[in-house]
Amino acid sequence: MSEVYVFLADGFEEIEGLTVVDVLRRAGISVKTVSIMETKKINGSHSIVVKADKKFEKTDFEKGKMLVLPGGLTGTGNLKNHKGLEQLILDYAAEGRQLAAICAAPTILGGLGLLDGKQATAYPGMEEGLGRAVYKERKVVTDGNITTGRGMGASIPFALRLVEILRGERAAEITAEKIVYKEWQRDREI
Repeated sequence: MSEVYVFLADGFEEIEGLTVVDVLRRAGISVKTVSIMETKKINGSHSIVVKADKKFEKTDFEKGKMLVLPGGLTGTGNLKNHKGLEQLILDYAAEGRQLAAICAAPTILGGLGLLDGKQATAYPGMEEGLGRAVYKERKVVTDGNITTGRGMGASIPFALRLVEILRGERAAEITAEKIVYKEWQRDREI
């Protein structure tokens, strides 16, 4: 089974990272959290300590289907400065594999030129970091193999969009029903 990898760094926005893990696992999708720090213990932006499943250096990403970058200003900075992750993102992009980023994290993709000419969203005030993207003020935007989310308040629709991409619309609808998220259909249009 192909894996989805959610990257964690000190200062990551806990809801943005963990909502994706929770919702995707509820949909039966294999997800691994990956620390880019020296330890598996990651200190989130609100001092919630999370233990990652794996460390970056000890993970084989060859069979991965999607990379997910949660936001948080400090967490995004830490992700952005990790050269191994940068190369992995570029490799996935070149192969047309799925990339997803939310809040401040789409600026990582923008800084690598991966959003040029694509529609994208990000946390308000981060628009300039999207490179030459076509900015859309929506909760979630998917353009080709890249999905971006606006911020913490968009975490559930962002995660459900990833379920839709990976398992189809019906799987996303079923997952939304399970978590009593009746806004799913409306949020798909926003």
